Amino acid sequence: MQILSVASPEFLKYGRVIRHVEFGGLIREMKNTPVPQGVVYEPSVSRLEELSLMQEVSDVLYGEMPIQIGYCNGHNELLNGLEYHRSSEINVAATDAILMLGLQSDMEEDFTYDTSKVEAFLVPKGTAVEIYATTLHYAPCGVEGAGFQVAVILPRGTNYPLQKNHKKVSSQGTAPDEDALLTAVNKWLIGHPEGGMEEGTFLGLKGKNCSILE
Repeated sequence: MQILSVASPEFLKYGRVIRHVEFGGLIREMKNTPVPQGVVYEPSVSRLEELSLMQEVSDVLYGEMPIQIGYCNGHNELLNGLEYHRSSEINVAATDAILMLGLQSDMEEDFTYDTSKVEAFLVPKGTAVEIYATTLHYAPCGVEGAGFQVAVILPRGTNYPLQKNHKKVSSQGTAPDEDALLTAVNKWLIGHPEGGMEEGTFLGLKGKNCSILE
């Protein structure tokens, strides 16, 4: 799989590199977070949110919206799924990391998505990127088998458990409408049949379960 740079023109339709905010303190604190053999995601981590950066990011990057700072760490080489939010997501790479991305506009009317359209981008250690709300994304990947540590900043409450009932995927595996893709607060998810998703996840990714090693 070709791996492009977030500095390349190809990345501009998915997001932007953030250059006007200093993330050094967050990156240093991320070094104290675990790197399991699998993938772990924590939406809100108090020691990250206690940094002075928290208020600056809320004010400058989210227009004074309440935010949360967590992380996604581990070892991974596969796509497995693609999700999107109604908001941008900020990823801060404490290690080199690779993001596999797609466009929400390339989803079909039945909410399926052809994985041949996925593109991969290297986020160098120390780089922060804004991933637009219209960008499909999921867990990062490490580089050459190494683990990754990526801070994840989102509006407060994102990725927490849902409080209401939502439409379900049918017994035939189809989604009656977008509501059936909602798996957590502000999280719409499309899984791959080989991605090890929880029962009830809409398995709408068609084609290969992309690997950065291919």
